[in-house]
Amino acid sequence: MPKTDLPTPPGTGLVGKLTLDQKEYLKQMWAEIFHIMDASENNNSRQSFGTPVPPSTAEFAPPLPGSSTASSISSTGDSNSIKSKTATAATATVKKGWFGTSKGSSGPGSSGAADVPESTGVSALPRVNLADIGLTPEQLRPALWNNILGDHPDSLLLRFLRARKWNVTNGMTMILKAFKWRLDDDIEEVKANNEDALNAKYRGFKIQLEMGKSYIHGTDKLGRPVVYINVRLHRPADQDPKALEKFTIYVMETGRLMIQPPVETACLVFDMTGFGLANMDYGFVKFLVQCFEAYYPESLGVLVIHKAPFVFWGVWKIIEPWLDPVVASKIRFTRSDKELTDIIDEEHLPDRFEGGKDKSVYQYIPSTENENSCMKDLETKEQRVDEWKAIMWKFEALTREWVSCNSAEGARSEEVIEAERQELTKELREVYFRMDPHIRARNLYHRSDAPVLQADGSTVWVYSN
Repeated sequence: MPKTDLPTPPGTGLVGKLTLDQKEYLKQMWAEIFHIMDASENNNSRQSFGTPVPPSTAEFAPPLPGSSTASSISSTGDSNSIKSKTATAATATVKKGWFGTSKGSSGPGSSGAADVPESTGVSALPRVNLADIGLTPEQLRPALWNNILGDHPDSLLLRFLRARKWNVTNGMTMILKAFKWRLDDDIEEVKANNEDALNAKYRGFKIQLEMGKSYIHGTDKLGRPVVYINVRLHRPADQDPKALEKFTIYVMETGRLMIQPPVETACLVFDMTGFGLANMDYGFVKFLVQCFEAYYPESLGVLVIHKAPFVFWGVWKIIEPWLDPVVASKIRFTRSDKELTDIIDEEHLPDRFEGGKDKSVYQYIPSTENENSCMKDLETKEQRVDEWKAIMWKFEALTREWVSCNSAEGARSEEVIEAERQELTKELREVYFRMDPHIRARNLYHRSDAPVLQADGSTVWVYSN
C-alpha cells in the first residue's frame, strides 16, 4: 500500500495528471463511497432512496433526505412563497425520492450496476463512522451528486484527497463533514432561489449585490475567475449575519460555475482601499476561512490583500493564527495598483486600478418576473432530469468497473475503461447544463445582454478596453 500524508508534487493530483499512487488513492475513495451506498441499499432502503435528481422541486426547495426541516423558499424564486417545512413534508420528500420523483423509479443504476467486489485490488483502509459525522448512508449519493454539479466527478474527490495529503480515511472524513454542512446549511436553497426570495428570508442579502460589495469579473493570467471584494462597503450591522453567510455561499457557488476546466481555482482580490475598523467583521473572516479550508478545499488559487492600511496590521495579527498553512501560503499582499498587473492582465483589470484598461463598471441587474419559467415547466424538467440520471447511473457503474478492473477475472483493461469514463464525463456535463435552468434560479451573470454564464456551462467575459 502506498504511503499517505504526502504533499502533492507539482503538476500532479489533478484529473488526467495522476501518479500511479494518486490513482490508487482515488480508487480507494470511490470504493469507500460505494461501500457506504451499498450498505444503505442492502438494508432494503433502495425504494425510499430513489434515483438521484437535481436539487429542487416545483413546489419548494426541500431538504435532502435527513436534512433540517427549517423554513425554505420557493424554488421558483418568488419572494412571497416562503414556506415552513413540516416533519410530514420532509418525510414525504424522502419517500418520493430526492426531489419529488417516484419512489419506484430506481433506474438502471439500482439493479444493473454491480456492487464493488470484496476483493477489488484496492487496498483496505479504516472505515469512516458516519454516525460520528451525523450522516446516514441514504444521504451520501444525493449529497455527492448535488455537490458535483457539472464538474468531473473525480475532481471533487481529488480536492479533498489533496487537502488531506492523500490520506484516504482523512479525505473521506473531510468530504463527509462537508456534505453534512451543506445539508445543515441548506446550500441548495441558495442555488434554487433568486435574490428577491433570498432577501425576503435573509435581511440585507440583496443590498450586498446592489452595492457591489463583492462581484466576479474576468480572469487572471492563469485563467482563474477573479472575485473582487470591496471591503469598505461592508458594515456588519447592514445585514443579518446569516444573510452575509448566504451571500458568501451565493458567490462561492456562482464562482464554481465560472471555473472552467482545466482551471480548478479562483483568484480573490480584497480591495482594502478606504478600510477602517468599522468595516472589520471577525465572524465573517472566520466563516470565509472555514469555507476555503473545510467546505471548498483546493478552490483558492490566490488571495490578494490590496492596499491594506496601517490600521489593518493590528487586525492581521489576530487573523493570521486562524489560517491553515495551505491557505496562508496563498495570500499575497500588494501595496500598489501596478502590482496587480503581475496577477491580472491590464486588459482584464478594472481601470479604477492604475494600469487597468477595462472600463467595465459593475452594475447589478435585477431579476425579471419570468426568468425562471423553466423551473415551472415540469414536463420538460422531468425529461432533463431523466437524461441526467441515465448518464449518472452509467458513470457510477463504469467507475465501479474501473475500481475493480485490476483484480476482477476477465476484466477489461484499465485504459479502455478510463477512456470511456472520460467520454462519459463530457456527456455528464452536457446533460447537467441542459437541466440547469430547470433546477437553478437565474442570477445576474445570466441576465446581461452578453451573459457571462452560457447555456452550455461555458463562460464569456466581455471587457471594455
